[in-house]
Amino acid sequence: MNEQSNLEQFQEKIGYHFKNEALLYEALSHSSFANEKSGRKSNERLEFLGDSVLSIVVSSYIFHHEQKMPEGELSKLRASLVCEKALFEFAKEIDLGQHIMLGKGEENSGGRNRPSIVSDAFEAVIAAIYLDGGMEPAAKHILRFMPKDLHHRENVSFCDYKTRLQEIVQKNPEERVEYVLAAESGPAHDKKFTVNVMLNSNVIGTGTGPSKKSAEQQAAKEALTLMGYKYDQT
Repeated sequence: MNEQSNLEQFQEKIGYHFKNEALLYEALSHSSFANEKSGRKSNERLEFLGDSVLSIVVSSYIFHHEQKMPEGELSKLRASLVCEKALFEFAKEIDLGQHIMLGKGEENSGGRNRPSIVSDAFEAVIAAIYLDGGMEPAAKHILRFMPKDLHHRENVSFCDYKTRLQEIVQKNPEERVEYVLAAESGPAHDKKFTVNVMLNSNVIGTGTGPSKKSAEQQAAKEALTLMGYKYDQT
């Protein structure tokens, strides 16, 4: 399938047609593909923006649908809906992995089915829709994936490390948690990210993973462990 056909088919699947198709092209371009194509941009910057758009839309959705749920529970629910595992499942509904443009190495190593790549592209597509048409179509796209019955949604336990750490730290209003990328290594098709979680200016945990999100979760998990917190993974 050529690139133009790929873009056209994906737009049919999501029910949104871009005024500026270059945004969608960028959203579907993994860094391994961009590195092989001179002058092409990867979807990493769009992923950054899409993460924020996703968070505010999901926050608004659960805020209005769960009127009696306390703040801590809202945070846990949001975490389960925007984590890598959840986004990977949402992306399967639109066959996103089949439309991502990958470099040869990534293609040959199964990148189309790698959760970190697909979930990042999912966020990048959100950003592309937002930049092309504004918040309304971006929100419409996101909400199609939201479960109708939030009460019976399965908890995604590994997504709760960051939320749990935040809940503990926010008991002291003067404390602030921040996640800082410490290192990035490996070829485009097998990246490894190392992230430090900082409490004010002190490193309290370090994590490594195939995506920044997973590395942040591992850093939060280590911080909780070092703080003596017993995290229930059941």
